[in-house]
Amino acid sequence: MDDIRQQTEGLQSFPITDWAVEDRPREKLMAKGIASLSNAELLAILLRSGSPEDNAVELARKILADFDNHLGELGKATVLQLQKYRGMGEAKAISIVAAMELGRRRNTGEIIEKKKIVSSRDIFMLFHPMLGDLPHEEFWILFLNNSNRYMDMQRLSVGGLSNTPADVRLIMKMALERLSPKIALCHNHPSGNATPSDLDKSLTQQIKEGGSLLEIALIDHLIVTDNSYYSFADEGEM
Repeated sequence: MDDIRQQTEGLQSFPITDWAVEDRPREKLMAKGIASLSNAELLAILLRSGSPEDNAVELARKILADFDNHLGELGKATVLQLQKYRGMGEAKAISIVAAMELGRRRNTGEIIEKKKIVSSRDIFMLFHPMLGDLPHEEFWILFLNNSNRYMDMQRLSVGGLSNTPADVRLIMKMALERLSPKIALCHNHPSGNATPSDLDKSLTQQIKEGGSLLEIALIDHLIVTDNSYYSFADEGEM
């Protein structure tokens, strides 16, 4: 029994409180600045504590490793997925998911300030921070003025893994309410394949035709993935 106990104790990690002060994430942040921390150390601050086997930094490293050490991939994780780790309760998992969403919103907020849309790339840069790493589909509308400057953006619907509903009449109603003469559409493909489906093509034409009757121009429809996009305008399908 003593041998087993010794082996078990040998596998236990040192708690962060036993580390040198300069190596503890919070103290390191205060002493050297936030840029000095690794992704694992930043994540450990959110976790605050680890598990019986791992301190907070070790647990953070395990989590990141499971997501290929890629924050974009971690951003796709759900609360339930994160709770599979020992030492990760609901509160910790929610904190991580919330932090990832704040990052997405910050990136978007920095882009939209009176942004003028001159290319499909501009639309992609606007929506990618929000849609690129989602595990489900969402359909969004971008409202523009006559000078192609940003007026507003609104999520129209949330769907499943492979589709999300979009109602042409509701899109036109939202544009009319904002007195927006131009709109662009964007939705994501969680599969990573940006190729439009027949339904995507049909819907784009319906919205374009509906808008023309009301003098609302559809300038583009983008399909966004985690690292690429498809533009109907660029491909001559508008």
